[in-house]
Amino acid sequence: MVGAIQIVARRFGAVLVVLMAAAGGATAQPQQQQPQQQAAPKPANIDRNGVLMLIRSALLALDQANKTGNYTVLRDLGAPGFQVNTAARLSEIFASQRNDKLDLSGVAVIDPQLTMLPQIEANGMMRMAGFFPSVPSQVNFDLLFAPVDGQWRLFGIGVNVGQSAPVAPAAPAPPAPAAAKPEAAKKGPAKDAK
Repeated sequence: MVGAIQIVARRFGAVLVVLMAAAGGATAQPQQQQPQQQAAPKPANIDRNGVLMLIRSALLALDQANKTGNYTVLRDLGAPGFQVNTAARLSEIFASQRNDKLDLSGVAVIDPQLTMLPQIEANGMMRMAGFFPSVPSQVNFDLLFAPVDGQWRLFGIGVNVGQSAPVAPAAPAPPAPAAAKPEAAKKGPAKDAK
């Protein structure tokens, strides 16, 4: 199988690098068109500690690469399909995060909230997504891992920073005070008590 790099998202500083595997080679005979049924993802058999280690190691490797400008370790920690990216290519992909001085070090101590529990996709890869709730911004992630020699290795990574909570609309302006009615002017002069 041959891998092709596809950058899926580049919005709000988000970058998702996913290597899409091209299925098989060309065949001499035309294939019959049959409806393809996509296998539904299955829950991954991985415990909480394993999930935390995978998430944190991937994001901290990206954080260190962004801080140093050296993407060789991030590249080398990935699955063989991820390693088709050169360190220079990864540097280009994550340039905006590096230039924005995105700090991901908080992922070492904050527990992530998963929006997609670890699941095994039809292609045998494990995907999970979620966020690290922090103030004033939260780190959102989408990770894809490939099985390599009995270990899960990084195959795709998407990270962006967003607001940590919904923002309420601005409070309406207070109503203008009503004009006071001159009550004393209506009553007439005060009488002296004798």
